[in-house]
Amino acid sequence: MYNILVVDDDKEIVNAIEIYLKKEGYKIIKAYDGEMAIEELKKNEVHLIILDNMMPKKDGIETLEEIRKEKTIPVIMLSAKSEDYDKIEGLNTGADDYITKPFNPLELIARVNSCLRRYVKLGSLNKQENDKIYKTGELEINDETKSVSVDGKEVKLTATEYNILKFLIKNKGKVYSIPQIYENVWKEECYGAENIIAVHIRHIREKIEINPKEPKYLKVIWGIGYKIENI
Repeated sequence: MYNILVVDDDKEIVNAIEIYLKKEGYKIIKAYDGEMAIEELKKNEVHLIILDNMMPKKDGIETLEEIRKEKTIPVIMLSAKSEDYDKIEGLNTGADDYITKPFNPLELIARVNSCLRRYVKLGSLNKQENDKIYKTGELEINDETKSVSVDGKEVKLTATEYNILKFLIKNKGKVYSIPQIYENVWKEECYGAENIIAVHIRHIREKIEINPKEPKYLKVIWGIGYKIENI
């Protein structure tokens, strides 16, 4: 059973989400502000977080920034805001996905299942999947320990960033479009994922490249897509 931390100052929304996700077999941990969420993370093993953006005491962005200092578990941002800027702000801070209120319960369940599937099968939970090492130049992924290093120094990626980088480095030298990356990593059909992929790619570059503006490893092929250089 996977534990999902639901954080929203609206208790009715938290209770509704609990009803939807309990039917899917998930255990729900509740928090009603950012500070409470941080405390629940210290006390419980959490596999996914549904995090509201607009909250008292500590809003969703501030809470996510604090979470990302130590944890890479998937986070789905939940907010009444629907503008692209707000979505990008959440993704920039380290969110894996974004849902706007009012939301369709079936969509929420699908997003939760998708995030957990990526996390468990390709991400941080599955420590014994295999012992393969993927390498190009001084960039290396150890898929047994789920670790990434550049020039021997460990790089901390979120589960989604790891999955994207792993997919590209396993297929180094090949160019993949945004829909191809999304469908291979998310394992679902791609609809309007340009912002999501672009933000995650930028984060990966900031972490693995000496100069993200002149990347050595993660290259963009304008009008086509992205690739990991075969060095």
